[in-house]
Parts: sequence; C-alpha cells; structure tokens
Amino acid sequence: MPEAYEDGLRRLLNEWDPLDVAEDVQDEYDCMIGQLFLLLRTGADQQRIDGFLREDLTHHFGLDPRFSGTESMAARLRAWWDGAPSPNDA
Repeated sequence: MPEAYEDGLRRLLNEWDPLDVAEDVQDEYDCMIGQLFLLLRTGADQQRIDGFLREDLTHHFGLDPRFSGTESMAARLRAWWDGAPSPNDA
C-alpha cells in the first residue's frame, strides 16, 4: 500500500477516534487500515464499509457501534477515496 494512502487512512481514523485515545495513541486504529484499503481499492460501497466498521468496533474493540458514527465515517472514507489520486499517480 502506498504510504500516502496509509497516512491518509490513519489521519481519518484518528480524527474519527471512536475510543477517544488518538491524542495519546496514534496507531490505535492501524489494525483497520489494511482492510479499509482493500475495501476502498476494490470499490466497496458505503454500506459495505459501514458493515466492516461496525463489525470491527463490536468484535475487536468491544464498542457498541450504534453510538460511534460508523455510517458517517463510511461516507467520509468513500468520499476521501473517490477524491484521492490513483495509486499510479502517487
């Protein structure tokens, strides 16, 4: 994965920060970056991205995703990816 995509995804996840820890732990959500990159690169829609976020928050982080804004985060990720340069441009 190109570094620009990794950095961009990390920035977005840390801004979202459902655990409220990103100020102290910059790599807390790095476990999500690879799967999100794959989903975005293969054209996953907002609903599929939301499903991944909900599943990961529930089973990996032990959070109730109903209060984490997964739907708006999925939309933000999709919009960011759609506006990002292609990997060939990076």
